Amino acid sequence: MRIDVLTLFPAMFDGVFQSSILGKARDKGLVELNTVNFRDYANNKHNTVDDYPYGGGGGMVLKPEPMFACVEDVLGKCGSDEVKPRVILMCPQGEPYSQRKAEELSKEQQLIFICGHYEGYDERIREHLVTDELSIGDYVLTGGELPAMVIIDSVVRLLPGVLGNETSAVTDSFSTGLLEYPHYTRPAKFRDWEVPEVLISGHHANITDWRRKQSLYRTWRKRPELLETIELTKQDRKWLAEFEQQSR
Repeated sequence: MRIDVLTLFPAMFDGVFQSSILGKARDKGLVELNTVNFRDYANNKHNTVDDYPYGGGGGMVLKPEPMFACVEDVLGKCGSDEVKPRVILMCPQGEPYSQRKAEELSKEQQLIFICGHYEGYDERIREHLVTDELSIGDYVLTGGELPAMVIIDSVVRLLPGVLGNETSAVTDSFSTGLLEYPHYTRPAKFRDWEVPEVLISGHHANITDWRRKQSLYRTWRKRPELLETIELTKQDRKWLAEFEQQSR
């Protein structure tokens, strides 16, 4: 996968792209991570990329010329007729980001992220340049860089070979529609708190049932609205009835 980030502050990504899982994936050649300063594509002597909004109002708006020129240059350098990159606009008005969206994006060959600043974008960028608008929450940040980092991290970790254990991403919270079950490690007893006996029993079927029940319980207790979006088994429904009964 190739990922290009269009930003006025490329230095913000230096540490992120060189560290932890992203850094290892980059070193292994599993992902190519690039930053492009779209100020370099300004078409005026002062290299300005923003201007006052028509109709008045506070703040500055990102101009269309530098953004279109930047995206088109990136596409010209690496694009092909076979590969149609997703051009993603980071925007608080965008589609709420989810694990399902991360899984969808992880199947692409190339992603281009546009990180804005100031009051917003010229609407022609939104209408004629991007394929996706994404938001990581109902709040406003100073720019799109931090949301882009979040999405890139969540996508890259799903690529084959990135995680040491290939089952890790499959069992993450939200991957199954439920929150993830509790984890324990050695020692089996710490300050009088013991690991659930089933986990050290060696009985894999019982462990699988315990984990499913715990995932279901955590979701029921913390994010009950998620239960409306998944297909529940007959046993799941019995456990949910049990939780309801115990809570009375």
